[in-house]
Amino acid sequence: MKSVLIIPTFNEAANIERFLTQVRTDAPNTEILVVDDNSPDGTAKIAESVAQRLGSIKVINRTSRRGYAPASRDAMLAAIESGYEVIATMDADFSHDPKVLTKLISLVNSDTALVIGSRYVPGGGVTNWPLFRRLLSKWGNLYTAFCLRLKIKDCTSGFRAYSATSLKNIDLDGLKADGYAFLSEMAFVISRKKLGSIVESPIVYVDRAFGESKMNTRIMRESMVLVTRWGFALRTGIGRKHLPR
Repeated sequence: MKSVLIIPTFNEAANIERFLTQVRTDAPNTEILVVDDNSPDGTAKIAESVAQRLGSIKVINRTSRRGYAPASRDAMLAAIESGYEVIATMDADFSHDPKVLTKLISLVNSDTALVIGSRYVPGGGVTNWPLFRRLLSKWGNLYTAFCLRLKIKDCTSGFRAYSATSLKNIDLDGLKADGYAFLSEMAFVISRKKLGSIVESPIVYVDRAFGESKMNTRIMRESMVLVTRWGFALRTGIGRKHLPR
């Protein structure tokens, strides 16, 4: 199936050239779409230079509202319009192993809407994280799965492959999240609308060695508020009109 990898970037100049080169080597049949949020460090220019050299890489320079969710939505809509059948996402900081990308893409089929590269299924794991961050991530995923009634161990992993058919049945512009809560929201909508099965495949997450993490307290707070609100609406019926569709 025709596949594309979406890479949302912001200030990834230290990683982007090595990363794109590695992806092109490990997944030669998957095209790449870099969607950059007007990075002041010149990430987009470096990506464009690599694209000219390696081919099968496109770069979207965004100047509208920044954020992981808006960038991902714009790129997904562009990918759907371009006729891709599988749309994958991953980070550009080598926390996700490019060698695993082809496997995740291969697991998408007519019955599977979403394949998640999961840290919390047998064979998965995390390296280079302090204990507090491990506990925070594990607790956050348990809480999200409980609130949203998802049978998923890793709701917040950004290493994924979606069926384009499933994405066509989601109002991407109508989703609520701005930050990484977008990941939980996508799984929630796919599950609620019964767009296909959600499969988890083990990955080992490696904390970034270069650049700065985009995670901050505002993003974590948004995720907690939205997940709690949706869980409350599911159980009480109050505010159900605000559930993502």
